[in-house]
Amino acid sequence: MLVPSAHDSNRDPKQLIAIVGMAGRVPGAADIDSFWRLLMARGDAIRPIPADRWDRAADLDPEVAVQDRGGFLDDIAAFDPTFFGISPRAAEDIDPQHRLMLEAAWQALEDAGQPARALRGSRTGVYVGASWHDYEILRKERRARATQHSGVGNALDMIAARVSYFLALTGPSLTVETGCSSSLVALHLACQALRGGDIDGALVGGVNLILAPDVSVALTRFGGLSPNGRCQAFAAAADGFVRGEGVVALYVKTLSRALADGDQIRGVIVGTAVNNDGGGDSLVTPSPAGQYDLLTRAYRDARLSVDDVAYVEAHGTGTAVGDPIEADALGRALGQPRDRARGPLAIGSVKTNIGHLEAAAGLAGLVKTVLALEHRVVPPTLHGDVPNPAIAFDALNLCVVRAPLALPADGPVHAGVSSFGWGGTNAHVILCSAPPVATCEASAARADGAPVVVPLSAHSPEALRQRARDLGGVVARGSVTARDLAATLAWKRDQFRCRAAVVAGSAAELGARLAALAGAPADDVAGVVSGTARAGGRIAFVFPGQGAQWLGMGRDLLAHDPKFAAVIGRCAAALAPHVDWDLVACLAGDASNAWMNRVDMLQPVLWAMSVALAERWRDAGIEPDVVVGHSQGEIAAATVAGVLSYDDAARVVAQ
Repeated sequence: MLVPSAHDSNRDPKQLIAIVGMAGRVPGAADIDSFWRLLMARGDAIRPIPADRWDRAADLDPEVAVQDRGGFLDDIAAFDPTFFGISPRAAEDIDPQHRLMLEAAWQALEDAGQPARALRGSRTGVYVGASWHDYEILRKERRARATQHSGVGNALDMIAARVSYFLALTGPSLTVETGCSSSLVALHLACQALRGGDIDGALVGGVNLILAPDVSVALTRFGGLSPNGRCQAFAAAADGFVRGEGVVALYVKTLSRALADGDQIRGVIVGTAVNNDGGGDSLVTPSPAGQYDLLTRAYRDARLSVDDVAYVEAHGTGTAVGDPIEADALGRALGQPRDRARGPLAIGSVKTNIGHLEAAAGLAGLVKTVLALEHRVVPPTLHGDVPNPAIAFDALNLCVVRAPLALPADGPVHAGVSSFGWGGTNAHVILCSAPPVATCEASAARADGAPVVVPLSAHSPEALRQRARDLGGVVARGSVTARDLAATLAWKRDQFRCRAAVVAGSAAELGARLAALAGAPADDVAGVVSGTARAGGRIAFVFPGQGAQWLGMGRDLLAHDPKFAAVIGRCAAALAPHVDWDLVACLAGDASNAWMNRVDMLQPVLWAMSVALAERWRDAGIEPDVVVGHSQGEIAAATVAGVLSYDDAARVVAQ
């Protein structure tokens, strides 16, 4: 009996791989969230070649018309080299594919809530799919002279190595080049290393840029590009693909480690498989037998029934030869063996929205599929009103998703992702929806509208304002509470030199103050405190003597902060053998407020208040390097330092 679920206890969580962070840029979408909105809006991001690439009116080949459309990213020249420890001069000689991968890798860690500083020296691997050398071609065409940076800056192997170097990672670092399957093969290698215990985690990426016309001319001669400038996957009008560019990065680790670390889990990789189809009619003709073998082996090794596969994100380039071969393999391996009562196997292709991202295509399709499992709906595949008559959809028990397809609302859902290289190196990944996450009751209890401090940091004032602008957009979409945002930025982000703290009691107030901060120096914004961090600072907790008390001291914290209340309770229990009054009642608002005027009550109350405040700061991650106290504050300092136990300190302060 095949195991039906990646969440089933019979599966070894060390063999399952958790996707805990995703980031990227694709045509028409600057981030993962906007990518999802593009897909659900049936967005078509294909457009004419931008003027800053090359003149699309130029006669690039006297015998063939070269494709003059594609899926392009905006502003690929924008890069902050100093953030990544690169000089502006060196950055000029670095292929933008390197730059994009650095940015995407950093953003994937941010999405995972993984501070980069904690990974330094770790056995984290970097696996990147890449293929083309357009930037090097441009340099030669423009007669750019070689420099000390240009050799390293244009080498594809350095894309992965640069990420490893910047983050100080010690795991394997390699760039994979298997054509259009490069990024999914890179993911397969990372999963194998994780399952074998060779690494603790991995950054996996794919990148592709279209900077020069040379590859487009060659692919036109090759016969792969659509004269219409569209990917029309599995459609009667399929006549080739349209090129696209983009970058995608994932942060992955074993499911067991992700669960132990308390990570958010965006999806689970149940299995991966890679093969070469052994050659079809030519070196670059796909083999039906090879694709069929890949699929059957992948699902057999994953011990997953084909009846449990809800969707397959196909390679789906929209070529006259490739689509029928892929559909035949999918149908024979997964469609025909299905219980027909479940309906045909749903398939689709993201290339119809954003073009063929070539070396990054596999991860683009995987991100689409992870998002579909998260949202429990598969976005439609475009440009296929008339199905390809060369594909026997009914006999193969297949259907192309042409309208949003709802997935089961509850329980685990499985899907597959295919990516094929033009030399026959094929890859398939089997995904499962993320396991349910238990709600934290303590967090829910604290979400009471009380003001929170939202910390922002960046390496320059300009970047800090951009950070405020970006976070303001997140708050405006209503996808996060002020309290959750504060916790994420405090605990799960790296902290930089330029800092601001925004105090807000609601999402509306936070949004307004972030918007103000985005357009003005932090010092000019109400509710915002700013400053520049100094390296090498140490933290001291200073405990005052008698005279620091006030009416209502600690009352709100006692009512609303579980950590503070717990420490006060511990102090009250320690004081109980030595006093005839109730510490909690004093702080909660004793009607007579007698403790304010009795030294035998005042000093124990101040001791408890000082200790509880100190422990509250420690619970928030503020750990003192030294403690010092004046007069009666010495007792609190000794308690926090562990010199006096709570019982001993209570006896001293009471007697």
